[in-house]
Amino acid sequence: MGKQKTKRGWKKRVKKKKSGIITRMRAGKSHLLSSKSKRRKRRLRQSTRVSKADRKRVKGLL
Repeated sequence: MGKQKTKRGWKKRVKKKKSGIITRMRAGKSHLLSSKSKRRKRRLRQSTRVSKADRKRVKGLL
């Protein structure tokens, strides 16, 4: 049995650090930005960790 292939869409959306932490960008920064506050838009620029519930599933896709 061969190796499992990487899901290419997930590879583009998620980064894995050397320490094993999986990071992603936040959703909600593409449109309808005029109604969102400057503070909220600034925080949407930052990356965040993948939640504990999704971590095992995402590791299988990478």
